[in-house]
Amino acid sequence: MSWDEKSFLEKLEGTHHFPENYTFKFIVKPEYQSRVESLVPDADIKLKPSSGNKYVSVTLTRKMESSQDVVEVYKEANKIEGIIAL
Repeated sequence: MSWDEKSFLEKLEGTHHFPENYTFKFIVKPEYQSRVESLVPDADIKLKPSSGNKYVSVTLTRKMESSQDVVEVYKEANKIEGIIAL
């Protein structure tokens, strides 16, 4: 995942009013699903496997206190092999 953290923070702050619910969406291989789920403890989780079951879409929704908290989740997600953030 390649991104400009400062620019992302500015966009988050311009479009969200924290604290509020924030939805994260990731696509990973099934063997990394539990790691993705652990990124946001106590989140509402929705899973959707791909048609060939090679990947799983993981949607995590939880009240986040700040834009920085959101960025920290993405930083941790970036450590997961092959993850795609939507």
